[in-house]
Amino acid sequence: MNAVGIDVSKGKSTVVILRPFGEIVVSPHEVKHTDSEITALINRIKSIDGETRIVMEHTGHYYEQLLISFTEAGLFATAVNPKLIKDFSTNSLRKVKTDKADSVKIARYALDRWDELIPYTEIDSLRSQLKQLNRQFVFYTKNKTAFKNNLITLMDQTFPGINALFTGATRADGSQQWVDFVENYWHADCVRKMSKNAFITHYGKWCAKHGYKKSIKKPEQVYLYAKDLVCVLPKDETTKMLVQQAVEQVKVVSAAIEHYRSQMNSIASRLPEYEVVMGMTGIGVSLGPQLMAEIGDIKRFSHKGALTAYAGVDPGVNQSGMYNQISTRTTKRGSAELRRTLYMVAEVLLKTKPKDDPVYMFLSKKRAEGKPYFVYMTATANKFLRVYYGKVNEYLDSKEEK
Repeated sequence: MNAVGIDVSKGKSTVVILRPFGEIVVSPHEVKHTDSEITALINRIKSIDGETRIVMEHTGHYYEQLLISFTEAGLFATAVNPKLIKDFSTNSLRKVKTDKADSVKIARYALDRWDELIPYTEIDSLRSQLKQLNRQFVFYTKNKTAFKNNLITLMDQTFPGINALFTGATRADGSQQWVDFVENYWHADCVRKMSKNAFITHYGKWCAKHGYKKSIKKPEQVYLYAKDLVCVLPKDETTKMLVQQAVEQVKVVSAAIEHYRSQMNSIASRLPEYEVVMGMTGIGVSLGPQLMAEIGDIKRFSHKGALTAYAGVDPGVNQSGMYNQISTRTTKRGSAELRRTLYMVAEVLLKTKPKDDPVYMFLSKKRAEGKPYFVYMTATANKFLRVYYGKVNEYLDSKEEK
């Protein structure tokens, strides 16, 4: 048994190879993330007699280069949650935090959990790619919110409240009618300086150009609304530049988000659990891939409680001797992104109110009991994860039997 412990950092890693009872095969040393040094490390590992397993932490994305290289070379390699390594006993009163000490600790963890280690596979590569896409999706979504708020702030000074007159949903290319509208009619004077009939005709041509359904009532509504507005910024080239730059930012980030959404759904469809996850109530083309990205392989969780603990929606425990606290806060020690996605699922259930859905029935029960918002939302997230765990495991087991 040869355990290779790798403490990964940006551009380099510290590597050690141990055997049982603390035997050091290769002392801790630094390996740069270059093709030549990684190849040399692979050849050195292959030259060692006995079964070898390589373990590293999946922190950031720096470990992926090594993990893929080892897997392609036919070596057993895996990445584990850094929290598991952190909680693994050092059997020492001294607090030592160095790259060499960390690599030794990872190797010791590998020896201790030898039979529990799961090798990295092609499916794991897909999951890793999906997770990276989801992180970018979330990042761009946050930026879109900021850019939209910025545009609305500007429009409140040139065409106050115009965004509220258009309620159309975002199209597949990321465009929205109100954003396209203010790109062309960036100031109330752009509308009210025309006659009513002239604007109606102009609006009809604008709809045809952008592919929106032509309406008779909408241009009349917009025209009458614009006539009574008081604008702060003047209708000049500076104001036009400010608005149209803000519009461009919203359009670019919106298009990127829809592209990410499509790509995530495409990759998620190649995962074995895709069919059953997408069939769950409250799940759509956005939340389904996001859940699969953040949960990963369901088989790595030994039981339902392990999954809820990973999400950080499990109730904490505070017991000592005769004392046993009845009500405790949730741990919130797991994936914050997964919790965010779960709360979004709960929000969908709140809005759609699906009949006979066990998770929504549970949510309704907690609300009826008078539980605070965050209490029943967290409890719903916990319930949903337990249902998810059962359905996905049952589905995957049935596929294996066939």
